[in-house]
Amino acid sequence: MNQNVQAVSRTRESVLATNSLLRNTYILLSLTLLFSAATAVVAMATNAAMPNVWLVLGGYFALLFLTNWLRNSAWGILSVFALTGFMGYTLGPVLNLYVTHYGNGGQLVAYAMGATGTIFLGLSGYALSTRKDFSFMGGFIMAGILIAFIAAVANIFLALPALALVVSSMFVLLMCGLILHQTSAIVHGGETNYIMATVTLYVAIYNLFTSLLHLLGVFSNDD
Repeated sequence: MNQNVQAVSRTRESVLATNSLLRNTYILLSLTLLFSAATAVVAMATNAAMPNVWLVLGGYFALLFLTNWLRNSAWGILSVFALTGFMGYTLGPVLNLYVTHYGNGGQLVAYAMGATGTIFLGLSGYALSTRKDFSFMGGFIMAGILIAFIAAVANIFLALPALALVVSSMFVLLMCGLILHQTSAIVHGGETNYIMATVTLYVAIYNLFTSLLHLLGVFSNDD
């Protein structure tokens, strides 16, 4: 009897911990997305110059390392906002480019944003409702991201439109897998830190949005 009571107690504690992790993750994710959008709007309104790609990559990895280092302290939250604010600000000039370069640039941005939100909600809802374990996807996703990242860096020098299209398509698929994998990790205990869970989901959403925006731009009739 005591063993049954202890098992029920542990199960209840596990459920409460998972619910708390989900709540904290989605609250922080929502706030960082809003903050990122605000910094992007500021960059657009001030006509910020297109940032150097190496500066963006350097800033991103530096802030990502800092966030990982501070993940178990309150400073980690500030680091998350620094990371997402930085990424949002560097995205602003890109959005301005789409708005000015394409006759329907505003619609393209709206479509990409709507598709990103729909995909994220759909995949997260599926992972949460089915409780399926997607941990088996981890190795494939990491390998795919590495390959796509190397291809993207190489294309900075090669400037091949076809390769850029392939990379964007790869990132769309990989980020969908990452959303499923990270949500599953939260549910099944593979991720217990809401700061790192937030960062992973933010990066997935960010890359999904920018990749969809690129694909929409390529296939736009106004291109």
